[in-house]
Amino acid sequence: MSQPENAIEADGLRKVYRRAGGQVVALDHFDLTIPRGSFFGLLGPNGAGKSTFINILAGLVNKTSGNAAIWGYDIVREPRGARLSIGVVPQELVLDPYFTAREALEAQAGYFGLRKHERRTAEILETVGLTAEANTYPRALSGGMRRRLMVAKALVHSPPVVILDEPTAGVDVELRQQLWSHLRELNARGTTVVLTTHYLEEAEALCDTIAIIDKGKLIACEPTTSLIERLDIKGLVITSAEDMTQIPAGLEGIEAELRGPRHLALRYHRSETEIGQLLDMVRRAGVTIHDLSTDEPDLEDIFLHLTGTGDAETPETGQQSSPRSEGIPGRRGPPGEDPSRPGGP
Repeated sequence: MSQPENAIEADGLRKVYRRAGGQVVALDHFDLTIPRGSFFGLLGPNGAGKSTFINILAGLVNKTSGNAAIWGYDIVREPRGARLSIGVVPQELVLDPYFTAREALEAQAGYFGLRKHERRTAEILETVGLTAEANTYPRALSGGMRRRLMVAKALVHSPPVVILDEPTAGVDVELRQQLWSHLRELNARGTTVVLTTHYLEEAEALCDTIAIIDKGKLIACEPTTSLIERLDIKGLVITSAEDMTQIPAGLEGIEAELRGPRHLALRYHRSETEIGQLLDMVRRAGVTIHDLSTDEPDLEDIFLHLTGTGDAETPETGQQSSPRSEGIPGRRGPPGEDPSRPGGP
């Protein structure tokens, strides 16, 4: 089939988990479109519905109603096509200790029914920077190498869409930067990358478009820069010519913070206050302005503004969770009617 305009489409997707004493609505008429070739961020607080959405796409949890398609394949009517079009990298490091890196990829290719001449084991190892470790067992690999091997396993069947659930959770800054580089290269080659993360700076640095889910509903989906520009709050840092021991009187109604004897940080609503008015207030308060700089809002500000919470972690149950397998064709997980099980709401 020709390449679709959108990599993932969800229309009115709903998932209800039933349990004794009531039910939990994990996705509530959820609509989302992820364009082909994008680097897409999926954010939301605990219980938002992100893991449930991923598990539905991976064929691990049954939807209650609505429709979803991956690369144009309906996940119910065309499950094999849908699963061949997606690679899922779970947060947990699920690696067979008795397989070398090369053997792990060969085994994964076998799960997808790839013949020997169709396999790209050496190419994929090079893509994730593990060529030198091809014959190394997982126990001898560093944490970062094992994480990259998980990404490699998701690429063996050449899926046009890759979903990564918290890929840098618990890793150090250097490793995170390495993974960022590999993900950027993957996306530059045309793969649609969908990233869930609780590191807001990670989503801001990598993703061209970000969707925010809260309580099973989509509350925002925009290009990253546009999303940040939506925030009405602006910041200004003023450097005073004299030392200050406290916030000057006369700045009532303005959120002010003293960041040092000569640095005063102000936050204001740009729809209500012009910067010229703000500077006049500062001068009238007796502050001699030596220098000033803007303190622009970031993704964390917009996240707090839209959800009212700073908790952007993935799990919907308050524990770390992620898809239970890697979307092997013909393999279905349990319906997931118990929210306490992995992949629950």
